[in-house]
Order: sequence, then structure tokens, then C-alpha cells
Amino acid sequence: MSNVILKNVKKIYDKKVVIDGINLEIKDKEFIVLVGASGCGKSTILRMIAGLEEITDGEILIGDKKVNNIHPKDRDIAFVFQSYALYPHMTVRENIAFGLKMRKVDKATIEKKVQEAAEILDLTEYLDRKPKQLSGGQRQRVALGRAIVRNPKVFLMDEPLSNLDAKLRVQMRSEIKKLHEKLQTTFIYVTHDQTEALTMGDRIVVLDKGVIQQVNTPEEIYNNPQNTFVAGFVGSPQMNFIEGEFIDEKYKGMTVGIRPEKMVTGGEIKLSAKVEITELLGSEKIVYFNIGSSKCSAKLLADENIGNEINLSINPSDIYLFDKVSGKRIAEV
Repeated sequence: MSNVILKNVKKIYDKKVVIDGINLEIKDKEFIVLVGASGCGKSTILRMIAGLEEITDGEILIGDKKVNNIHPKDRDIAFVFQSYALYPHMTVRENIAFGLKMRKVDKATIEKKVQEAAEILDLTEYLDRKPKQLSGGQRQRVALGRAIVRNPKVFLMDEPLSNLDAKLRVQMRSEIKKLHEKLQTTFIYVTHDQTEALTMGDRIVVLDKGVIQQVNTPEEIYNNPQNTFVAGFVGSPQMNFIEGEFIDEKYKGMTVGIRPEKMVTGGEIKLSAKVEITELLGSEKIVYFNIGSSKCSAKLLADENIGNEINLSINPSDIYLFDKVSGKRIAEV
């Protein structure tokens, strides 16, 4: 079993609460993504699971075994960092084998494991090259290979794709997902990129200021956000938030949320607004405008002709309602 459980885990730095008593159960073989803005505590959680940060209070269990006082090297985890952390003077083969050599694993076993990892990651032809002779994506695969050979219970990944260009990030996202399917072990992945979270995770943990805002599948997080933070963080462009009375008097005193792709849907609520700016994104375009004091956007087909004014027709079933003070989702009125 390689489940991971956090029970009321807290982390305090210099009297500042960074992680505020979180509870989370990560299932055996699950690919779970911790997502949130910089400084929300997601990397701190990962480092506490790894044992690289002491927890202030609470319990962490790996495979149903409490690991609070267990040394990182004895937790049976593998950590893949944002920086590849490869040794420049070593070959790919030597980099992948390094951890096994430190554990005094016999040469035959090391060679077998390195070859297996290289085949999984398509690195066989690069085994005798140095890191400087590799692309960014290849270096990241070497870092993954170094983790794979250890056959850990849990893989921890801290923004492993953030140093890659956009095209490589897309490619590596699918490669990491395939790797998870092959290895059939638990992956805990940290990112600030909500697109990565939506495309990679079996479940997503949305964090803000050290507090879990919502845990669910990507579909549920996107379609049924529990509060304005989750609704605004997940989705690109982000959800529009409008004072309710600008949409319809029955929503007065509430915050109305509408996804940009739902702003022109042939519904019964009619609005118009002056176009501020338009961005072309290939087959689509994003149109920016104001409704009252709220900055809004609509996602349209690129060939849709709108001129200087955008006419909106909103379906009430596409509207999300939130409490104006707490930000929590409320039922339909």
C-alpha cells in the first residue's frame, strides 16, 4: 500500500501559520495534484511528506505507517525537483544510477534497473551523454529515471515542468501521465499551473494561504467550485464575477459567476457592453469588457464579428451564485 494520509497537519514559521491544520487522504496508486498560487503552501506540504520539513503539529502516514520521526531516506519516497539537480560531470547512466550506488546496490542490479528506466523514458541512446548534451525535456526524463530506479512507494514532484518551454511542457505532461500508468504507484504533483492540474490529476487539491479550499476530480472542480477562490483560480480565462443586480434584480446582494465561454449562449438574460480589447487565439478570441465595475471576458469563435459593442445573451442555468461576504457557493434562488 502506498496511500498517504495527512491528519491535522500544521506548519508554523516564525509564528506565522503556513499550513493551517490540513486533512487529506491520498489513495494508493492515485495521481493527485496540489495546485495554488505561489506562497499557498503546496511545496511545503510536499517537503513535509518527504521529511525535508518538520511538521509543527499533526501526523503524516505513508502506507498507513506514521512517518513523523522517520528520516527522509527511510520513507520510501522519491522526490523530483523543479531544477533537474543532475551532476554535470556524470553521464546519464551515472546520474540515474547514483542513488542506487549510494545504497550499495550490486552492479548487476544497478545496470538492470538503469536499462529498464532508460527504456521506459526513451533514454537508451543517451546513456553515455553528459547533461549539457541534452535538451530540457531529456534532462527532466533523466531526473525521473533517477527516481524510477528506486522503485519507491510514492513519487513527489515539485513543479517539474516549470523550466521547460510551452511545447515541451505539453509533451512532458502526457509522458508523466503515461509513466504513472506504467508504474502503478502514487504520484503527488505540485504546480501553480491550473491547466497542468486539470489535465493530469485524478483529483485536484486547491490551496490558498495554507488552507485546502476544495478536493475533487478535475471535472467537479471546474463545474462545481465551492467558492469564489476555486472558481476564479481554475479556468482560463478565469470566471467572471459580477454584482448580481447588473445581471438581474433577483440576484441582488449576491456575486454572480459566469464562465467566459458561457457569456454568449442564447439565453433569456440580455446584456450589452463596450469592447475594451480583443485577443486572437487561433480558432478562438477573448473579448474583454466591463459590466458595472467588474472586468469581464467572453470566449468566442475567431470569426464571430462583434464590432465595438458586445451583445450578450446569458442562460440562467450557466450562472453560479456566491455569498458576497464569505465567497461560498450558494443554492439557486
